[in-house]
Amino acid sequence: MSIVKSLSVGEGDMFYIKHNSDNFTVIDCCLEEGKEDDIINEIKAESKNIGICRFISTHPDEDHIQGLEYINKEWPILNFYCVENKATKEGPSNSFKEYCNLRDSDKAFYLFKGCSRKWMNKSDEERGSSGLNVLWPITDNEDFKEQLKLVKEGKSPNNISPIIRYKAGDCKFLWMGDIETTFLEKVKDNIDFEEVDILFAPHHGRESGKVPNDILEKLNPKIIIVGEAPSKDLNYYSKYNTITQNSAGDIIFDVYEKRIDIYVGNSNYSVDFLEDKGKTKFDSYIGSLVI
Repeated sequence: MSIVKSLSVGEGDMFYIKHNSDNFTVIDCCLEEGKEDDIINEIKAESKNIGICRFISTHPDEDHIQGLEYINKEWPILNFYCVENKATKEGPSNSFKEYCNLRDSDKAFYLFKGCSRKWMNKSDEERGSSGLNVLWPITDNEDFKEQLKLVKEGKSPNNISPIIRYKAGDCKFLWMGDIETTFLEKVKDNIDFEEVDILFAPHHGRESGKVPNDILEKLNPKIIIVGEAPSKDLNYYSKYNTITQNSAGDIIFDVYEKRIDIYVGNSNYSVDFLEDKGKTKFDSYIGSLVI
């Protein structure tokens, strides 16, 4: 059993995974003013007594790194995962400065397609794998190299986002950061897309990050999570089952071998495509996805 939580942090992204293998992972951060201590205290509590903790930064936009310096102070980051880059920004925030410090330190591990590391996706006699695998980027791809050049010049880092798959039992999750539609169209033939159960829509579900239809057909997601962004900017993936975080609030995925029990922060939120298994482990159960 593992827990995946998508935190409601305003117009930003933040997730954590409490793996079933002595691993704990935070993906991105966006600490809203007034919620910093609540989130940090939750992360501390959930990762207590876990042997390996890591922070994955998909890319250094402020809505994915806000408060990184505070997290690193209160919950020291010993394993910092990101795509190798030399991103710069004019008038850098404290969070971006912290990102650069971690990115360029000996705590950094650089992500690329097929990379492996103990205990990200390699097990041994000490502990099991976290179940995380990287599908993109291919670092010598010309389109990707062009994006690295642009971020070095201070342009948007959206398209250096890695694509990360998490597998627990038979349940599969996919993150794509803020990768944009136009860039995905260019590089899609270099990515090994397979079916997933939960897809976190890139760029918070914005139209600018809509996953192309031919990729969606390969992924065949059972549920797409549409993140937090202004409603006017969102694509609601009308042909698919969706949970919209703007309305649902925090989303907890309680993951078993062949079932995901789903809970939300808004007790009035509901959907009609999940099975009711009567679960009560957390508040506001909305149903189960049976794999």
